[in-house]
Amino acid sequence: MRITGEQRRRRLVVRQLALGAHGPGADPVTTAEEVTERLVALHATDAPSVHLAVLARVPGLTLDDVRDALFERRSLVKVLAMRRTMFVVPRDLVPVVHAGASGGVARRLRTRLLKELGTLPTDPVVDDPEALLAAAEAQVHAALVEQGPLDGAQLSRAAPLLRTAFLPTTDKAWDVRRTLTSPLLSVLSAEGSVVRGEPRGAWSSPRHVWSPMSDWFPDGIPALDEDAARVELARAWLAAFGPATVADLKWWTGWNLGQARRAVAALDAREVEVEVGPPGQEPVVAEGVMLRSTDLDSDLDPAFDDVVAGHAALLPTLDPTTMGWTARDWYLGPHRPQLFDSAGNAGATVWWQGRVVGAWVPRPDGEIAWRLLEDVGADGEAAVAAEAARLTVLLGGTGFTPGYVTPLYRELLAAG
Repeated sequence: MRITGEQRRRRLVVRQLALGAHGPGADPVTTAEEVTERLVALHATDAPSVHLAVLARVPGLTLDDVRDALFERRSLVKVLAMRRTMFVVPRDLVPVVHAGASGGVARRLRTRLLKELGTLPTDPVVDDPEALLAAAEAQVHAALVEQGPLDGAQLSRAAPLLRTAFLPTTDKAWDVRRTLTSPLLSVLSAEGSVVRGEPRGAWSSPRHVWSPMSDWFPDGIPALDEDAARVELARAWLAAFGPATVADLKWWTGWNLGQARRAVAALDAREVEVEVGPPGQEPVVAEGVMLRSTDLDSDLDPAFDDVVAGHAALLPTLDPTTMGWTARDWYLGPHRPQLFDSAGNAGATVWWQGRVVGAWVPRPDGEIAWRLLEDVGADGEAAVAAEAARLTVLLGGTGFTPGYVTPLYRELLAAG
């Protein structure tokens, strides 16, 4: 069975973007929690992206709706997980993500940090890396319990061992003095003992606070078997992102190829062919997989014709759809050099009918500027303009600075 690029783009619109639409097999989404469940996880490295990823998919939701899910109901939780990246996941999925992804990340981060403490020059000199790290952890936990929530600067004052510094070893511009604060908080986040909370100041601020994970899970994150958790995480990802390749799953999870193959083998899945080449060109086919429960017929139902034909979206940096696969040509086309930075991070993108067609940026006053990289017709331009106007209203006259700058982003800012 072959799944064409057009069919994949249609499913992308129905299952990932137009989540407020009515249709067979897809109940309309109405909450930030439901958006996150449909997408498995939202990228949270760049502070504004979580809010914007939700607002792009469900008209009627607001910045406050997302904030309440994150910090009032605490039904969405920030975790350091797949690919050593910060994500927001539904509370019920936290144990699966923790065992299936975060645990392996935590072990690698702790091993690396201990090695750096033992081999790099530090101020003061560290004679016993394990003892220093244990003492610093104890200071962090005591400070958070007694004084929390605290941001990184407050923590470094309350837990003085965090001010232990790694000294430069080269004359490179990037090789600067850095303290223990950030790497240790990454370790503790991946281990599930601390959680990133609400930012200080504006909703888009990168200055976030930390709290003990016990504030979210009083009895700790429920423990699961790692192999079983990987199977469940693969099932959730394939339900949202399949049909896809095992290489896509491997990349998204950060697993090795053996772990990805074993997880898929434990599922009720079938092998398929998926087209991975750019739209409008000779098909490029790869071996793929999909859950047998995947209802492609519903996604292809004519009831969704108008939804797909008229759908435009403005997705934020590191959006879960833009970053959902490692093979992206089938929805990205030739636009990668302009819309991704040199490290492979996606900027803010304009979508039309399930494919990337341009970019957008927020102005300091909250107005949205955008540019198309291909002709989408008068209807497409009108739909994009309407989405930009809707988002401008939601931002309420306040802009923000995305954390990842792409070539086209720079051009749009310079043109403003």
